[in-house]
Amino acid sequence: MFKRLWQTTAFIMVLALAISACAQATPSPTVAPTSSVPPTAAPTTAPTTAPTEAATTAPTTAPTEAPTSAATGAPTPLPTVPPTPAEKIAAAEAAALAAAGGTKIGGSVEFIGPWGGSEQSAFEAVYTPFENATGITVNYTGTRDVQTILTTRVTAGNPPDLADFSTPGTLAQFQSIGALQDLSKILDMTTIGNQYASTWQDLGTINGEFVAQIFKVATKGLIWHDPKVWASLNLTQPATWDDMITLSNNLINQGYTPWCIAVASGAASGWPGTDWLEDIVLRQSGLDVYNQWWQGTIKWTSPQITQAWQTWGTIVGNPAMLYGGVNRVLATAFQQDADPLFTNPPGCYMEHQASFMSGFIEADNPTLVPGTDFNFFLFPPFSSSEPVSVEVGGDLLGVFTTTPQAQAFIKYLATSEAQDIWAMIGGGYLSANLQISTTDYPDVLSQQAANIITQAQVVVFDASDNMPAAMTNAFYSAVLDFIQTPSDLPSILQNLDTVQSSSY
Repeated sequence: MFKRLWQTTAFIMVLALAISACAQATPSPTVAPTSSVPPTAAPTTAPTTAPTEAATTAPTTAPTEAPTSAATGAPTPLPTVPPTPAEKIAAAEAAALAAAGGTKIGGSVEFIGPWGGSEQSAFEAVYTPFENATGITVNYTGTRDVQTILTTRVTAGNPPDLADFSTPGTLAQFQSIGALQDLSKILDMTTIGNQYASTWQDLGTINGEFVAQIFKVATKGLIWHDPKVWASLNLTQPATWDDMITLSNNLINQGYTPWCIAVASGAASGWPGTDWLEDIVLRQSGLDVYNQWWQGTIKWTSPQITQAWQTWGTIVGNPAMLYGGVNRVLATAFQQDADPLFTNPPGCYMEHQASFMSGFIEADNPTLVPGTDFNFFLFPPFSSSEPVSVEVGGDLLGVFTTTPQAQAFIKYLATSEAQDIWAMIGGGYLSANLQISTTDYPDVLSQQAANIITQAQVVVFDASDNMPAAMTNAFYSAVLDFIQTPSDLPSILQNLDTVQSSSY
């Protein structure tokens, strides 16, 4: 299997060559291609057990020869052959031109988002066909401090054309002051309804107004590990939380450090810890408590939420559990958190992070093979009788201006043709567009992460992302305080109650 860093670079190079070839050999179409019929809905019956770890081998390739003709002489249909990168680029350019009304309108569009490094390269590959087809230049700014920059720019009356939002709470902040455009007046809502589950439309609807289009999703609550190391120590996937704690303590007793945890993320430092707590609340206290929590109808000092923090404290409050101790947890960027899994000897044996961690792992460790050298299992339940539950996060696109370029760009980014480019590059990217098949993802881990979402019995959106912005920020800070001084939990939760009373 290709190594991800090489794969991403090589794929983008192929895309670039395909773009160049299409631009030289194929005239720009003036109309959009006929829409294909969207796939049927996912089965309504959920599995009763958690999905097993994915196989380490890739699916077999498609047949290279057509079957012989039938005896009657009638032609036998050729087998379905996956489109080539050049064909994918041509389709994306056609979608882009259609989004611009069939005209190469030129100009520019400004977009602010959180992606840097390999993620930024992948996003550039997504919008390059748009630039080529429409003549519109995309000016992208990548930063982890999206919310801070947007607040400053919107307040100054100088917003970007588009921005990426990971928190519906921040969306609500800008919608409440009329800063965001109503996308139902820009997008073809019939097409959106056919290609996206209603859950994603609901997520982007604030106070009855559709202001955000889902672009990218992630499966959260994944425990990353090195399968070869686990096999050498005869470690097995824990079936429950108690099993995972027992496994952790057994590693400590053998002189090993079980966990890598890192929560540094610029102005959003602390958010990786919120994912831990959300996974615990969901599985320990159930869906109703989880929803009451982010909706602000249950106190942070309630027994259920207090218990969740105390439960996490068995790991983060125990120095023997943590690689590098508290200082590393607080100072290390989350993108590098999993690297000690792959040192010799390993610095740690488990790391908790979302599906997008795959791209960061391979960027730092380009010789590793997904599924063989690193893999994940889903955060275990607290009881084997509980439903299979999963938390997801997402990137939502909001539009601040009404320029033709901004409208064309959001129309393009909502298409399966645009999103399929990043899906083929991989790196933990998952699309919510129903027209994108799991086989479009280039590695077994991305396919496995996509399948987890479709097979889970309970799927929830990230709780902290759903909270009001003030509550979210207080939650981030509380995580940092708790890691530093777990004994301060009562005052930490009391402070969160105070913020809750004023932010909802």
